[in-house]
Amino acid sequence: MPSVVGLLEQHEVAARRRVDGLREEADRIQAELAAAEQEWQEWAIARRRVDTVLAPDGGNTAGTEVTEEARDADAPPEPRDAAKPKSQVPVWRQGLAWSVLSVDYQRILTTLADRDRLHQGPLTCQEMAQAFGMDVVPARVEALRSKAKRLVARGWLAERQPGRFTLAAGVTGPGGAS
Repeated sequence: MPSVVGLLEQHEVAARRRVDGLREEADRIQAELAAAEQEWQEWAIARRRVDTVLAPDGGNTAGTEVTEEARDADAPPEPRDAAKPKSQVPVWRQGLAWSVLSVDYQRILTTLADRDRLHQGPLTCQEMAQAFGMDVVPARVEALRSKAKRLVARGWLAERQPGRFTLAAGVTGPGGAS
C-alpha cells in the first residue's frame, strides 16, 4: 500500500508535467499568433495599396500638394486597420512597465489603480466611460469592455464579479511593479 506522501508526490509530478505541457503549448500558440498578426498586417498593407490604385482618381497624385509627410516616398503607407503601435497587450509579469501599453489601456489601468489606492472597489465599463467623460452609449461601453477583457486575459486586470474590473493581484503602480 503506497504512502500518502508517495501519492502526493505522484500527483505533484503529474501536475508539473501538465503545467510544463501547457506552457509549451502556450508558447507555440503565442508564436503562431505573432506570425498570424504579421500576415494580417501584410494583407492590410496590400489592401491599402490596392485601395490607392483603385481610387476614383486612379491613385494619381500629380495635382496634390506635397507635404512633409508625402516626401517620404520610401515609407510604406500606414494601413487603416493594422495594429497601432503599442496596441497589443503583453502578458503581465512583475516589473513590466505600463508604458508597453497604448494610452487607452494605460488610462484604464490608471483609473483602476486610483480606485484601488482609495479603496473604492471595482468599476463597470459604463462607470469607466463616465469617468473618462465619454458618451455612455453601447459602442463606447463595448469598446471599453473589449479592452478590459483583453487586460484580464493578459493578467493586468481581474474580473472577480462579472462586468466589474479591478487591478490584478501584483499590479499596483504606473510602473507596473508589484
